Amino acid sequence: MSNEFSLNAQARDVKGKGSSRRLRRLEGTIPAIVYGGEKEPQSISLAHKDIIKATENEAFFAHIIDLNIDGNAESVIVKDMQRHPAKPMILHVDFLRVNKNVEINVNVPLHFINEESCKGVKLQGGKISHNLSEVEVICLPGDLPEFINVDMADVEIDQIVHLSDLALPSGVSLAAFSHGDEHEHDLPVVAIHAPKGGSEEVDEGAPEAPEAPEASKQSDEAGE
Repeated sequence: MSNEFSLNAQARDVKGKGSSRRLRRLEGTIPAIVYGGEKEPQSISLAHKDIIKATENEAFFAHIIDLNIDGNAESVIVKDMQRHPAKPMILHVDFLRVNKNVEINVNVPLHFINEESCKGVKLQGGKISHNLSEVEVICLPGDLPEFINVDMADVEIDQIVHLSDLALPSGVSLAAFSHGDEHEHDLPVVAIHAPKGGSEEVDEGAPEAPEAPEASKQSDEAGE
């Protein structure tokens, strides 16, 4: 995968909450840290507007980023991002250094395709229920996919798509299956459920409801 994202940053010597607040309020920048590899962790700052613009592209979170720190290039991925709970602001970013020869663990988004033509929805009247929106993968940086497609075309009603059903690119594996028993960690990804209320067909074995008295019969009885 080629590096399509680049950010400029500056080394930051002053640490602490007070310094971070001044960065955000006065300079329009945010604090961040770069760690991993054989180097020591490095505190940096970068323009808030640049990181906001980059995050508008979903691929930014599953992509190798060229991070230029005072003229020194680092290849990194976003490992964590702290956002403001109420405002459209990013407060802090953790970047992880990557080596092209060392595998990395990254969360990759799932793209659900052919949902409108899905057999379980279009022909059988079911409803789609998503359980996961992303999965953690293990791969070399050069094999990192921007997303993984989940093809819903042939999924039928009451069918569940599990992690083991995903079509993974070459060189990519799921982190969930690196922890032991694959069956135990084979989580559901998406399912097609029957709509609430069940079928509208009448159950032939159920007793019929009694008929209401006819209006004329009620009138005769009332006159007696």
